[in-house]
Amino acid sequence: MARVKICGLTDGADLRAAVDAGADAVGVISEVPVDTGREVDSATAAELLADVPPFVTATLVTMPDSAERAVELLRTVGPDAVQLHGEWTPDEIRYIRAETERKVLLAVDADDPARAEEFDAVADALVIDSTDDSGAGGTGETHDWAKTGELAARLTSPVVLAGGLTADNVAEAVRVADPYAVDVASGVELADGRKDHNAVARFVANAGREMELA
Repeated sequence: MARVKICGLTDGADLRAAVDAGADAVGVISEVPVDTGREVDSATAAELLADVPPFVTATLVTMPDSAERAVELLRTVGPDAVQLHGEWTPDEIRYIRAETERKVLLAVDADDPARAEEFDAVADALVIDSTDDSGAGGTGETHDWAKTGELAARLTSPVVLAGGLTADNVAEAVRVADPYAVDVASGVELADGRKDHNAVARFVANAGREMELA
């Protein structure tokens, strides 16, 4: 059964719905250079993630302009893990991990498997996503799940499958790619930044359905 992260949460009600549905991780987006209704300021991010109960991973999703700023954000917000988008070097990832003692997930475009392999021994997990030109996720576009599955089989780091997932297609995505986890934002929304609680519950349930049928 694939683990599930519900991302782009902006208020307490949506966060509680994700936790109640059985999500393994929740994500709050802050400090990203893209126009999205899913972004909150760092103070709100800290408040939301402080309410995440034990055994659910509180994740900050961000695109800061430097490794030093990433460390500042992590110290301010206090998540369990950080999911970084954008351009980074292996040394920067090592620096962030060492300075914060937090798990670092790195988003990599599905069309750039060489980059995933470059960071395999550096990041704690790799988020294979459909990103835009800036490296941001949340595009709502799927990619070739079979190729992602082949990549995951070559990597030692856990692979998180993202990009265009919904409650209707996540079981098939898990069957084909066999990822460690799946990550969803736009696929369970009523509007940009507002979650459909029924869709969230269906997504979490369906992410584990393929394994039950196999």
